[in-house]
Amino acid sequence: MTREQSPTVRRRRLASELRRLRERAGLTIEEVGEKLECSASKVSRMETGHVGVNPRDARDMLELYGVDGEQRDTLVTLARQAKQKGWWHAYNDVFTGALVGLEQEAVALRAFQALLVPALLQTREYAFATLKGIRPDAEDAEIDRHVDGRMERQKLLWGNDPPRYWAVMDEAVLHREVGGKGVRDRQLKYLLDAVEMPHVNLQVLPFSAGEHCGLEGPFLILRFADKADTDVVYVENTMSAVYLEKQDDVDRYGLMFEHLIASALPQDESLRLIESFSKG
Repeated sequence: MTREQSPTVRRRRLASELRRLRERAGLTIEEVGEKLECSASKVSRMETGHVGVNPRDARDMLELYGVDGEQRDTLVTLARQAKQKGWWHAYNDVFTGALVGLEQEAVALRAFQALLVPALLQTREYAFATLKGIRPDAEDAEIDRHVDGRMERQKLLWGNDPPRYWAVMDEAVLHREVGGKGVRDRQLKYLLDAVEMPHVNLQVLPFSAGEHCGLEGPFLILRFADKADTDVVYVENTMSAVYLEKQDDVDRYGLMFEHLIASALPQDESLRLIESFSKG
């Protein structure tokens, strides 16, 4: 699968640039809303990327901010690109946030998981058992739909121009027989195959490491090629997801991941440990 450019990243980039240009023009959100005859909340949602910016709105805002010529044309084109739909929109009942769109254009992904195999490395049967455990009230057809979306999402790692993927998972993942021992063992063997790809790194954080900075839960750090697109930290739980973009937050999680790497077993030792479980 060839990676397509992500409209999610385009929308995020456009939102950031519109906010910067408004501030440079010395205008408040309220003043922009008044001059464009729309609500301040709409302007705020456009600047945060919570709603899309159509080309006409972008053109009106840029004119108000005194932006013209090539810069205006580039940003209006960006607004047009941001309105396009990625493959994941076919699964809008499964993917409700921006994660998949951001993943699509990331050049590096750093993931920590304390309880489960990271989603991008799960087998179909492991993913089904995981989702069924989280949603015991859901019908199998609904779970299958979510699994289909997850399998489609995984093509990111197996296709052309994949991102660099580095995952650290707690040793607890190896002990937990998700779906039963057979499902768990086949999942672990799948991990051994996945790390043969040169862009995939996997380490296990052993119980002997004791307390560590990932005890609060899993997280994912996404990095992009364009410096205009700042790193994003994605923190998820059963009921909600948070996207952290402030530099202090990104730096904090980056440091946490470095500590987890240092505390984890090197990859060769990690793979030997995984193999010992898959044979057991």
